Amino acid sequence: MNSRLGLTGGLVAAAFIAAACSTTSSSGPYGAAPSAAPSAGPSAAPVVAPSPSPAPLPTGTAINVGSTKLGEVLVDSNGQTVYLFLADRGTMSNCNSASCVQYWPPVLTDGAPQAGAGANVSLLGTTMRADGTTQVTYAGHPLYRFISDKKAGDVTGQGVNGFGARWYVVSPSGGADRIVPILGKSPRATRLVLRVALSYPVMTRAALPCKPRFVR
Repeated sequence: MNSRLGLTGGLVAAAFIAAACSTTSSSGPYGAAPSAAPSAGPSAAPVVAPSPSPAPLPTGTAINVGSTKLGEVLVDSNGQTVYLFLADRGTMSNCNSASCVQYWPPVLTDGAPQAGAGANVSLLGTTMRADGTTQVTYAGHPLYRFISDKKAGDVTGQGVNGFGARWYVVSPSGGADRIVPILGKSPRATRLVLRVALSYPVMTRAALPCKPRFVR
Protein backbone atom coordinates (compact mmCIF):
# COMPACT_ATOMS: atom_id res chain seq x y z
CA MET A 1 0.00 0.00 0.00
CA ASN A 2 2.68 2.46 1.03
CA SER A 3 4.78 1.49 -1.97
CA ARG A 4 1.80 2.07 -4.30
CA LEU A 5 1.18 5.55 -2.87
CA GLY A 6 4.87 6.37 -3.19
CA LEU A 7 4.90 5.27 -6.81
CA THR A 8 1.82 7.35 -7.60
CA GLY A 9 3.29 10.40 -5.87
CA GLY A 10 6.51 9.96 -7.80
CA LEU A 11 4.67 9.85 -11.08
CA VAL A 12 2.72 13.01 -10.25
CA ALA A 13 5.89 14.83 -9.23
CA ALA A 14 7.60 13.77 -12.41
CA ALA A 15 4.69 15.09 -14.44
CA PHE A 16 4.87 18.49 -12.72
CA ILE A 17 8.64 18.70 -13.28
CA ALA A 18 8.24 17.84 -16.97
CA ALA A 19 5.57 20.50 -17.42
CA ALA A 20 7.74 23.07 -15.68
CA CYS A 21 10.75 22.26 -17.85
CA SER A 22 8.65 22.43 -20.97
CA THR A 23 7.31 25.89 -20.03
CA THR A 24 10.77 27.23 -19.16
CA SER A 25 12.38 26.07 -22.36
CA SER A 26 9.72 27.58 -24.59
CA SER A 27 9.05 30.86 -22.80
CA GLY A 28 12.14 31.51 -20.74
CA PRO A 29 12.28 31.89 -16.97
CA TYR A 30 9.99 34.90 -16.95
CA GLY A 31 7.24 33.62 -19.13
CA ALA A 32 6.39 34.58 -22.69
CA ALA A 33 8.27 37.61 -24.02
CA PRO A 34 5.99 40.47 -24.97
CA SER A 35 5.62 40.88 -28.67
CA ALA A 36 7.46 43.92 -30.03
CA ALA A 37 5.21 46.72 -31.26
CA PRO A 38 5.64 47.34 -34.97
CA SER A 39 7.88 50.38 -35.48
CA ALA A 40 6.39 53.18 -37.49
CA GLY A 41 8.53 54.07 -40.48
CA PRO A 42 9.35 57.75 -41.27
CA SER A 43 6.32 59.52 -42.75
CA ALA A 44 6.79 61.05 -46.17
CA ALA A 45 6.59 64.86 -46.32
CA PRO A 46 3.55 66.14 -48.24
CA VAL A 47 4.33 67.21 -51.81
CA VAL A 48 3.43 70.86 -52.38
CA ALA A 49 2.96 71.88 -56.01
CA PRO A 50 4.92 75.04 -56.86
CA SER A 51 2.72 78.08 -57.42
CA PRO A 52 2.85 79.47 -60.97
CA SER A 53 5.08 82.48 -61.45
CA PRO A 54 3.19 85.74 -61.94
CA ALA A 55 3.13 87.05 -65.48
CA PRO A 56 5.75 89.77 -65.99
CA LEU A 57 4.37 93.28 -66.16
CA PRO A 58 4.76 95.05 -69.49
CA THR A 59 7.75 97.37 -69.48
CA GLY A 60 7.28 99.12 -72.81
CA THR A 61 6.24 102.74 -73.20
CA ALA A 62 2.48 103.21 -73.56
CA ILE A 63 1.03 105.26 -76.42
CA ASN A 64 -2.53 106.50 -75.98
CA VAL A 65 -4.95 108.83 -77.74
CA GLY A 66 -5.72 112.12 -76.01
CA SER A 67 -7.89 115.16 -76.61
CA THR A 68 -6.29 118.47 -77.59
CA LYS A 69 -7.46 121.65 -79.28
CA LEU A 70 -6.40 119.96 -82.51
CA GLY A 71 -8.68 117.03 -81.81
CA GLU A 72 -7.71 113.44 -80.99
CA VAL A 73 -3.96 112.89 -81.29
CA LEU A 74 -1.36 110.46 -80.00
CA VAL A 75 -0.01 111.09 -76.50
CA ASP A 76 2.28 109.27 -74.09
CA SER A 77 1.27 107.70 -70.77
CA ASN A 78 1.38 111.13 -69.10
CA GLY A 79 -0.88 112.73 -71.71
CA GLN A 80 2.01 114.60 -73.35
CA THR A 81 1.55 115.07 -77.10
CA VAL A 82 3.91 113.16 -79.37
CA TYR A 83 5.01 114.34 -82.81
CA LEU A 84 6.48 113.07 -86.05
CA PHE A 85 9.30 114.73 -88.00
CA LEU A 86 8.94 115.16 -91.75
CA ALA A 87 12.72 114.94 -92.21
CA ASP A 88 12.74 111.32 -91.04
CA ARG A 89 13.13 108.73 -93.76
CA GLY A 90 11.01 105.73 -92.97
CA THR A 91 11.74 104.54 -89.46
CA MET A 92 15.19 106.15 -89.43
CA SER A 93 15.38 109.23 -87.22
CA ASN A 94 17.10 112.34 -88.57
CA CYS A 95 16.97 114.09 -85.20
CA ASN A 96 20.27 112.98 -83.69
CA SER A 97 22.20 116.14 -82.89
CA ALA A 98 22.44 117.24 -79.25
CA SER A 99 20.37 120.36 -79.91
CA CYS A 100 17.64 118.50 -81.82
CA VAL A 101 17.33 115.86 -79.11
CA GLN A 102 17.19 118.61 -76.48
CA TYR A 103 14.21 120.33 -78.12
CA TRP A 104 12.58 117.18 -79.47
CA PRO A 105 13.30 114.29 -77.06
CA PRO A 106 12.62 110.95 -78.74
CA VAL A 107 10.01 108.67 -77.18
CA LEU A 108 12.17 105.79 -75.94
CA THR A 109 11.17 102.36 -74.66
CA ASP A 110 12.80 99.48 -72.78
CA GLY A 111 10.42 96.85 -74.14
CA ALA A 112 7.68 96.36 -76.68
CA PRO A 113 5.55 99.54 -76.75
CA GLN A 114 2.04 99.18 -75.37
CA ALA A 115 -1.11 100.40 -77.12
CA GLY A 116 -3.33 102.37 -74.77
CA ALA A 117 -6.91 103.49 -75.25
CA GLY A 118 -7.56 104.48 -78.87
CA ALA A 119 -4.13 103.52 -80.21
CA ASN A 120 -3.75 100.80 -82.84
CA VAL A 121 -1.37 98.10 -81.59
CA SER A 122 -0.67 96.96 -85.16
CA LEU A 123 0.81 100.38 -85.96
CA LEU A 124 3.22 100.40 -83.01
CA GLY A 125 6.85 99.46 -83.53
CA THR A 126 10.40 100.39 -82.63
CA THR A 127 13.55 101.60 -84.33
CA MET A 128 17.17 101.63 -83.24
CA ARG A 129 18.64 105.11 -82.90
CA ALA A 130 22.21 106.13 -83.72
CA ASP A 131 23.12 106.10 -80.01
CA GLY A 132 21.84 102.53 -79.56
CA THR A 133 18.60 103.41 -77.73
CA THR A 134 15.22 102.13 -78.88
CA GLN A 135 12.64 104.64 -80.11
CA VAL A 136 8.90 104.07 -80.43
CA THR A 137 7.39 104.31 -83.91
CA TYR A 138 3.77 104.57 -85.02
CA ALA A 139 2.79 103.73 -88.59
CA GLY A 140 6.51 103.77 -89.34
CA HIS A 141 7.09 107.29 -87.92
CA PRO A 142 9.57 107.76 -85.06
CA LEU A 143 7.84 109.64 -82.23
CA TYR A 144 9.05 112.68 -80.28
CA ARG A 145 7.97 115.02 -77.50
CA PHE A 146 8.43 118.81 -77.61
CA ILE A 147 10.29 120.70 -74.91
CA SER A 148 7.76 123.55 -74.78
CA ASP A 149 4.79 121.27 -74.03
CA LYS A 150 4.39 121.58 -70.27
CA LYS A 151 1.15 119.75 -69.57
CA ALA A 152 -1.19 117.19 -71.02
CA GLY A 153 -2.99 118.49 -74.09
CA ASP A 154 -0.36 121.07 -75.08
CA VAL A 155 0.40 121.13 -78.80
CA THR A 156 2.89 124.01 -79.02
CA GLY A 157 5.09 122.00 -81.38
CA GLN A 158 2.44 121.73 -84.07
CA GLY A 159 3.72 123.01 -87.42
CA VAL A 160 7.08 124.13 -86.04
CA ASN A 161 9.73 124.33 -88.72
CA GLY A 162 13.03 123.34 -87.16
CA PHE A 163 16.11 121.23 -87.82
CA GLY A 164 15.33 120.97 -91.50
CA ALA A 165 11.61 120.18 -91.64
CA ARG A 166 8.25 120.59 -89.92
CA TRP A 167 6.90 118.72 -86.91
CA TYR A 168 3.29 117.58 -86.60
CA VAL A 169 1.05 115.81 -84.14
CA VAL A 170 0.04 112.27 -85.10
CA SER A 171 -3.54 111.14 -85.68
CA PRO A 172 -4.73 107.77 -84.33
CA SER A 173 -4.62 106.44 -87.89
CA GLY A 174 -0.91 107.24 -88.05
CA GLY A 175 -0.99 110.27 -90.34
CA ALA A 176 0.33 113.76 -89.72
CA ASP A 177 -2.37 116.27 -88.76
CA ARG A 178 -1.09 119.35 -90.55
CA ILE A 179 -3.73 121.83 -89.39
CA VAL A 180 -2.17 124.79 -87.58
CA PRO A 181 -4.65 126.72 -85.40
CA ILE A 182 -5.14 130.41 -86.26
CA LEU A 183 -5.22 132.65 -83.20
CA GLY A 184 -6.20 129.75 -80.95
CA LYS A 185 -9.26 128.76 -82.99
CA SER A 186 -10.56 125.22 -82.81
CA PRO A 187 -9.53 122.75 -85.53
CA ARG A 188 -13.00 122.94 -87.06
CA ALA A 189 -12.95 126.74 -87.14
CA THR A 190 -9.42 126.73 -88.51
CA ARG A 191 -10.38 124.42 -91.37
CA LEU A 192 -13.41 126.59 -92.12
CA VAL A 193 -11.34 129.76 -92.19
CA LEU A 194 -8.76 128.20 -94.48
CA ARG A 195 -11.46 126.83 -96.78
CA VAL A 196 -13.08 130.24 -97.10
CA ALA A 197 -9.70 131.91 -97.58
CA LEU A 198 -8.84 129.57 -100.42
CA SER A 199 -12.26 130.05 -102.05
CA TYR A 200 -12.34 133.84 -101.73
CA PRO A 201 -8.72 134.89 -101.32
CA VAL A 202 -9.15 138.65 -101.95
CA MET A 203 -12.14 139.22 -99.69
CA THR A 204 -11.23 136.87 -96.87
CA ARG A 205 -7.52 137.43 -96.48
CA ALA A 206 -8.06 141.14 -96.03
CA ALA A 207 -10.53 140.41 -93.23
CA LEU A 208 -8.32 137.90 -91.41
CA PRO A 209 -6.53 139.22 -88.32
CA CYS A 210 -3.37 137.44 -89.41
CA LYS A 211 -2.04 135.71 -92.45
CA PRO A 212 -3.13 132.04 -92.45
CA ARG A 213 -0.40 129.44 -92.51
CA PHE A 214 -1.01 127.06 -95.36
CA VAL A 215 0.80 123.89 -94.51
CA ARG A 216 1.58 121.55 -97.33
